[in-house]
Amino acid sequence: YSLGMCYTCPIPYVSERIHAAALYCSDGRVGEHFDDFLTKGLGMPRVDRLCLPGGPASLAGHAEAHVEQQGAVDALGFLIEAHGLDRVVLIQHEGCAFYTARLGLDGAGMERTQRADLAKSAAFVRKVTGVEYVDAYFARKVDSGVSFEPVGI
Repeated sequence: YSLGMCYTCPIPYVSERIHAAALYCSDGRVGEHFDDFLTKGLGMPRVDRLCLPGGPASLAGHAEAHVEQQGAVDALGFLIEAHGLDRVVLIQHEGCAFYTARLGLDGAGMERTQRADLAKSAAFVRKVTGVEYVDAYFARKVDSGVSFEPVGI
C-alpha cells in the first residue's frame, strides 16, 4: 500500500439494485465468506451491506450495544428508504468476539444467545422498518471453509 496510489477495480459496475440488505459482523476473517454466500448461496449479488461488530446483536436489545443499535437503525432505515429495500438478511457467526468481549459469553451459551438474538433482531427489523422479508443464518467454521445454516425466526 502506498499513499497517493490510484487503483482501478476491474469488476464491471452494475447500477441495478436488488432491493435487499445484509446485516452481519465486521470480522474480516469471514467477510469474503459472507459475500460469497449472499451472491452464490442466496443469489443476491450487490446486496447493500451493514457491517458492525456483532452484526445482528446490535438490534437484539443488549444494553452493551445501545449506541450500535441507534446507528444500525438509522443506517438500515436510510437504506430501506433510499434504495427501496424489501428484504433483510441477518447473519451471525461462530466465535464472534462481540459476544465474548462485550457480553462475556462463550461455547454453547454463546451460540444459543446468537440464535435467540437473530429472532429478536428479525422481529425488531420488521417492527421498526416495516420490511416483511427477514432471513437469518448462522455461519459455522467447517474444515477450511464456512457453512451457513438457516435459522428459523
